[in-house]
Amino acid sequence: MEHFPMEHFPILSIITFLPLLGVVFILLTKGENADRNARNAALWVTIFTFLASLYLWFNFDKTTAGFQFQENVSWLGDKINYRMGIDGISILFIMLTTFIMPIVILTGWDSVKTRVKEYLIAFLILETLMIGVFSALDIVLFYLFFEGGLIPMFLIIGVWGGKNRVYATYKLFLYTLLGSVLMLLALLYMYFKAGTTDIPTLMQYNFDPSAQIWLFLAFFASFAVKIPMWPVHTWLPDAHVQAPTAGSVILAWILLKMGGYGFLRFSLPMFPVASEELAWLIYTLSVIAIIYTSLVALMQTDMKKMIAYSSVAHMGFVTLGIFTFNTQGIEGAIMVMVAHGFVASALFLCVGVIYDRLHTREIARYGGLTNIMPRYALIFMFFTMASVGLPGTGNFVGEILVLIGLFKANIWAAFLATTGLILSASYMLWMYRKVMFGKLIKPDLKAMLDISRREIIIFTPLVVLTLWMGIYPSAFLDFIHVSVANLITHHQAALALVTDAVAH
Repeated sequence: MEHFPMEHFPILSIITFLPLLGVVFILLTKGENADRNARNAALWVTIFTFLASLYLWFNFDKTTAGFQFQENVSWLGDKINYRMGIDGISILFIMLTTFIMPIVILTGWDSVKTRVKEYLIAFLILETLMIGVFSALDIVLFYLFFEGGLIPMFLIIGVWGGKNRVYATYKLFLYTLLGSVLMLLALLYMYFKAGTTDIPTLMQYNFDPSAQIWLFLAFFASFAVKIPMWPVHTWLPDAHVQAPTAGSVILAWILLKMGGYGFLRFSLPMFPVASEELAWLIYTLSVIAIIYTSLVALMQTDMKKMIAYSSVAHMGFVTLGIFTFNTQGIEGAIMVMVAHGFVASALFLCVGVIYDRLHTREIARYGGLTNIMPRYALIFMFFTMASVGLPGTGNFVGEILVLIGLFKANIWAAFLATTGLILSASYMLWMYRKVMFGKLIKPDLKAMLDISRREIIIFTPLVVLTLWMGIYPSAFLDFIHVSVANLITHHQAALALVTDAVAH
């Protein structure tokens, strides 16, 4: 077996498993201050994990498409290894994960009062599993992390969620289970065919074109549910509505991105022929998702449900961008994923702020909040505008790049997708007007307090990053340029190989 030398400290393993150290601390906390000590332990461990991940950011070589910070150790027999490594695509998602976790812990600081230790443990385990997904370079290891993340999310919604949380968790579990079983069958086939579970090796392996179609569809079943694509998106609005605010933030920030990451890491490089042949299917489902879920969002009375449907529409742009097979489309898709993480999470936090005060998410219950919550109104307006792609924010950069790439690939898909931008402005601005403007009549609204210092601390980095991404996108694009170019080159070379084989 080939061993890759560890030329550095095993930083990826440290970042991946450091949150589990927090779990140990929390389990050891006892006494009357146990909950407060558990919160402090979780917060500090997530902060240290983020600080450790900055080592990757500052030491990453942007000029190479190869995997960096690699670790490779024998694990299950001769063929299945514990192999970790990152490239320009995965580093962004790892940084997103480690950055958001301290904010997630702060989000539930006062609102969660039951089973606090278990609540924090679930989030810390989830962090380990999410980082593992983006670091794994062995397909079995990836599968364990990818599907393992479902368990803590299931518990977070099922234990600390709303009144219909059991229905939402079972729906989430069943949708994901079907896709994961099909993906597991595809993994087994790939192992027996290629004789390895090593992801970089499998990316170079030429699977038979007829087998690629079935393998692509098996992986598609799992990734389409995760991202989620129409028509397997219906679990997401229920999960968002029932999840606690911190659960919604994690769902929007990272868990939806796993599907997009899966397409980039597996579908395009491993099944290039199938990706090209079935691109029409992706375009069709994505355009339907953008238009249909935007129209459904217009009819919502619950703020969380409206933002959840808007997430499905934004993810439609992601899948369209990925399957343009050109630089602008794929880079735009990654930028939309990152920007959506900042903006959608912030919108769920905005809803959480007023939900904590009035315990309802019904749009009709509010009105005139600008009169008593000016700071909150300003922040909510900023993220509403960012969501509809205002120039100067991250979503604008991502959506423009996707549309440029899409116009090159399929002009009709680009035209139809553009209508989604108009619809998103309609429902987001309608919601903002209903909640924020008008006369302040209801007595219980008059007693509501503006955002606190803790809430300002939570929102400030999200505002800064959303602006940074919109004003200076090169800070993010520089990391992904070489990896995306390599992905496209490999994709085109694989297609050329098949074309030559057919010609002869």
